[in-house]
Amino acid sequence: MRLTTKGRFAVTAMIDLAMREHHGPVTLAGISQRQKISLSYLEQLFGRLRRNELVESTRGPGGGYTLARSAKDITVADIIFAVDEPLDATQCAGKENCSENDGPCMTHELWSTLTKKMIEYLDSVSLYSLVDGQKERVGRTQPRDISVVKEHRAALEFPTSTLQEIKIDNGRLTTL
Repeated sequence: MRLTTKGRFAVTAMIDLAMREHHGPVTLAGISQRQKISLSYLEQLFGRLRRNELVESTRGPGGGYTLARSAKDITVADIIFAVDEPLDATQCAGKENCSENDGPCMTHELWSTLTKKMIEYLDSVSLYSLVDGQKERVGRTQPRDISVVKEHRAALEFPTSTLQEIKIDNGRLTTL
């Protein structure tokens, strides 16, 4: 059992959002640029995160996303389940029909217990603790700040339907 990119990208994007939301709403274009995640993929993920009330959106100039509740109250399990990431180590998706006679297989209990332990662990890790850990790591290196103005320019200059590589040249964003 492996966590897919959907779950990994959702957690990464939520960490990025939580680290920057104190400056106001964070654009998906900015997250996309910093984390190298497709903008259209982020739009799909954030639609699910919004429907599950983990993020709130603000429209218009200066708009973007903010957390719907405190980072201390959002767990990794909340994020994973919000984007419909399956967390199940059993072959039968927990239905107990994994053997030839439609009952549980010989190792069903083992994999079922592993699934429960994974969920318990992910439910014990808050977004806040991940952000705190990331800030400690970033604090040891030189952070590269992108101003909110540049982030919003990126969102305005590049339509949400396409994602292009950009470079910053003398404070001006240009496509490669």
